[in-house]
Amino acid sequence: MPEVTPDGGQGAATLDVMPAQEKTAPAPRPADRTPDWPEVQLHIVTGKGGTGKTTVAAALALALAARGKSVLLCEVEGRQGIAQLFDVPPLPYEERLLARGTTGSGDVYALSIDAESALLEYLDMYYRLGRAGKALDRFGVVEFATTIAPGVRDVLLTGKVYEAANRNRRNKGARHYDAIVLDAPPTGRIAQFLTVNNELAGLAKVGPIKAQADTVTTLLRSPRTAIHLVTVLEEMPVQETGDGIKELSGGGLPVGGVIVNMVRPQDLDAEERQELLDDTVDRGALVTSLDKIGIPAEDELVDALLEEGRHHAERRRLEDTQRALIDALEVPSYELPLLPGGVDLGGLYELAAALTEGGLA
Repeated sequence: MPEVTPDGGQGAATLDVMPAQEKTAPAPRPADRTPDWPEVQLHIVTGKGGTGKTTVAAALALALAARGKSVLLCEVEGRQGIAQLFDVPPLPYEERLLARGTTGSGDVYALSIDAESALLEYLDMYYRLGRAGKALDRFGVVEFATTIAPGVRDVLLTGKVYEAANRNRRNKGARHYDAIVLDAPPTGRIAQFLTVNNELAGLAKVGPIKAQADTVTTLLRSPRTAIHLVTVLEEMPVQETGDGIKELSGGGLPVGGVIVNMVRPQDLDAEERQELLDDTVDRGALVTSLDKIGIPAEDELVDALLEEGRHHAERRRLEDTQRALIDALEVPSYELPLLPGGVDLGGLYELAAALTEGGLA
């Protein structure tokens, strides 16, 4: 059972992954510092495919829960990435408890949002079309509306996120959340995904559709929202991150931080790396070091080690270049380490702790 030290130091707390599993994981240790985004309720996580945005979203949810918050972790792409990370069955269209906290710690619920279910819920909630809506679903009208009508899917997906963030009298008995983390579409589509309600409001000049679109747009552009972009230290993801920030800012959407994921450890200092790049490494010293630990310093081995070292130094030089480009974006940035064994439940808690210590959560 992972143990959590709640913010403020008031005793111990626990955060159990549901359902209970035999393996345990180290829990995030909230830092004394105030988080960088204390007023944000809706954390939207995007990133180029392959950068690990779902992993980062899950770790962020755990980090927020470690600070005592009740958190809803949502996904909208139908990939069931959250279920795979937490090693639970596929998520239905209902809020399922993933991690439960006690004594000062929060909890994490998860929800897989699909447009068809969101439309039926919307019809029932705002138009009292419970049975009628289900009849429409049986006749295929719901599927038609969410696949043919341009933008309807994104309107419904963002609408459900808005509903979770603004629970009111229509949602009797519904759980209220301190924070919502949305595993959003990738950076190439994120601006379109988040501005679709604004476009809909422009088409529907009056009426409930316009009112609903306006309220969702207001939330997405408010200080209650932050859009975090996940990248790795490679040219294409960093370029796409910069382009995404420009597009989001141009659309009046609040950019949060850049999360640099899968950062490799710095095994060599700057001088050692430069020697490898310049081919000025003291070969004799390397041979002597190998002899001291009982490894025969054959020429083939020494050549292979030097070649591997050059590749390492070249990789670090490329990463330094990309890190400088990230710094030039002038938004807060955070780094998460590459986990050698891959990301399992324990790894999620390690990343959550890193996000907390870095100040994101």
